[in-house]
Amino acid sequence: MNPSPSAPAERRSLNSHLYHVSKAPDNLRHLILDISRAAKYISYAIQTTEAGLSGTVNMFGEQQEKLDILSDQLIQEHLQESRLVASFACEEHDSVIELDPKASYSVVFDPLDGSSLVDVNFAIGSIFGIYAGKELIGRKPSEQVAALYVLYGPRTILIYSTGKGVHEFLLNDVGEFILLRENLGIADTAKNYSPGNLRALEDNPGYKQALDQWLKEQLTLRYSGCLVADVHHIFSKGQGIFTNIGGSKYPRGKLRHVFECGPFAYLAEQAGGAASDGKKAIIDLPIEAVDQRCPLIIGSKKEVERVCKMLQ
Repeated sequence: MNPSPSAPAERRSLNSHLYHVSKAPDNLRHLILDISRAAKYISYAIQTTEAGLSGTVNMFGEQQEKLDILSDQLIQEHLQESRLVASFACEEHDSVIELDPKASYSVVFDPLDGSSLVDVNFAIGSIFGIYAGKELIGRKPSEQVAALYVLYGPRTILIYSTGKGVHEFLLNDVGEFILLRENLGIADTAKNYSPGNLRALEDNPGYKQALDQWLKEQLTLRYSGCLVADVHHIFSKGQGIFTNIGGSKYPRGKLRHVFECGPFAYLAEQAGGAASDGKKAIIDLPIEAVDQRCPLIIGSKKEVERVCKMLQ
């Protein structure tokens, strides 16, 4: 008997989901699959590669972990082999790298967010945003045709959107990303909070007011220090608020607009949540430079709006 052309949802592969459910254009589907293959190699490397500093620094002056460099190389190799990428920008390089100006897409990525947490065995992740065409400077996150992230924890999870909902996949024992949940949503109100850059409390009274309010209302604290893990908690639980606000040391916050805030803002909006820099929706903030920093308030829409009012 021939198998059904539409596999049961609980067994649907990432490829099948992109084709049958999201109906992604073939080139975009193949690019996302190539990125997912790179993530499989990164997942394996995390399990088998010794952690530790490489002796080099990235464009932000931060010490690079061995896994940072390896993850960057793995992703670059898969982007180049895809023949679908015109250019890319990532945390490990100080400019946009051109591959093939005639190719269909440009990719922005953080190869390994939270890599300093490997030694303590915390969850870490990779973040990706995809734009049509080769230009990145001047674009807005709202122009992304897809965004996804991969969380490497007790299980390896991939979350993606091509503009038709946010969907979650599990890397199974035979190396296939299999559907876990479709159409993840973020409720308007939050029960959990995840506050980053608490050093900013001293010189940002609005941020202090928000933290005091969460404590008073007895919201549950969930914070790991890995952006991917903390934002994934919001998608997984269907509610919550994550903040990383600027202070005197980092007036624009510590996070990168291009390959951290932008992709997550796209995903949050797709799930019914919101993402703001305190004044404006992040999906409407133009990319001005590869090293551009951005405050991030993301999660449940009403809570994001309330924090923005406090900050102003």
